[in-house]
Amino acid sequence: MVTKALFVRLEAKSGKETEVADFLKHGLPIAAGETGTVAWLAIQFGPSTFGVFDAFTDDVSRDAHLEGKISEILWEKASDLLVSPPTIEKLDILAAKLP
Repeated sequence: MVTKALFVRLEAKSGKETEVADFLKHGLPIAAGETGTVAWLAIQFGPSTFGVFDAFTDDVSRDAHLEGKISEILWEKASDLLVSPPTIEKLDILAAKLP
């Protein structure tokens, strides 16, 4: 059962929107390889606002993801691609329907 989640908001610099979208799309195979990541969704709210929603079974899996490859790459590219550092919120899941 998923009980933990992350919500990450990303605001792309002007002209970097396509690069942010591509970065997120390339994150899917990495997330798929993380055994503790139950769900991983890259989303776009508007022309320059993006996000990621991840779901996990426990804090250990969530923390492992935060210390994993996607986070590492994101922090390396953040100053080039984003207006400000990513906003990362840790969430508790109250109920979920997943495949």
